[in-house]
Amino acid sequence: MSAHSSAVIHPEAKIGKNVTIDPFAVIEKDVVIGDNCHIYPHAVILDGARIGTNCRIFPGAVISGIPQDLKFAGEITTAEIGDNTTIRECVTVNRGTKAKGKTIVGNNCLLMAYSHIAHDCELKDQVIIGNACQIAGEVFIDDFAIVSGGVLVHQFTRISKHVMIQGGSRVGKDIPPYTLIGREPICYAGINIVGLRRRGFTNDQIFLIQDIYRTLYTRGLNNSDAIHCIETEYRPSEERNLILEFIKTSERGIVRGSMD
Repeated sequence: MSAHSSAVIHPEAKIGKNVTIDPFAVIEKDVVIGDNCHIYPHAVILDGARIGTNCRIFPGAVISGIPQDLKFAGEITTAEIGDNTTIRECVTVNRGTKAKGKTIVGNNCLLMAYSHIAHDCELKDQVIIGNACQIAGEVFIDDFAIVSGGVLVHQFTRISKHVMIQGGSRVGKDIPPYTLIGREPICYAGINIVGLRRRGFTNDQIFLIQDIYRTLYTRGLNNSDAIHCIETEYRPSEERNLILEFIKTSERGIVRGSMD
C-alpha cells in the first residue's frame, strides 16, 4: 500500500495490495478495499464500504454514507462496489437500510461526476451512470444499461438490460429491456440498436426484438392482450422471454409508447 502521510486511515481498515491512497483521503474502520485500487485526494470511504479490485475512487466521492431515509435507525449495512469500477468526482453512494441491507454497484461500472446512488439500489455489471444523475432508493438497474446525464430515477423503479435513457429524462415507470427511452414526457423511442450491435447481437435477434416491441406498442393492444400475442406469435428465445418476464413482473408499470 502507498498512502500519503496526510490521508486519514483507520488502523483496522482492511486494505489490499498495491493500493494507492492520495492526500487527504479518509478511510474509516469498517472498510474493505481490494487490491490495485486508487483512492484519489479528498475521497471519503465510510464505515460499511466494500470495494473490489482495480477500482478508482476520484476526488470528493463519498462511499457508504448514511442513507437519506428517515426510517434509517443506525442499523449496520453496507455499500458494495464491484471489481474494475470507476467512481468519478463527487459521486455519492449511500449504504443500505434494513429494507435490503446493502447498496450494490456491480463490476466494470462507470459512475460519472456528481451522480448519486441512494440506499438499497442494485446496479448490475457494465452499467454507466451519466453526470449528475440522481438515482433514488431501491432502484434496480440491470447489465449494460446506460443512464445519460441529468436523469432523475424515481424510487423502486426497475431499468432492464441493454437500455439507453436520454439525458435529462424523468423516469417514473419501469424500462423494459433493449429499449431506447427519451422525449418529454419519456416514452419508448425504439430499440437500442447501436448498443445491441456493439454487444454482438445478430440481425435476427435485433429484428425479433423490434418486432416484439411493435406488437407491444404499435398494434393498439393493452398490455394483457400484447403479452398474449407475444406468447403465441413468437417462439421462445432469450430475448422474447426476457421481455415477457419483465413486463409481467413490473409493479410500477412499463414506460408508455410513443404518442407519434
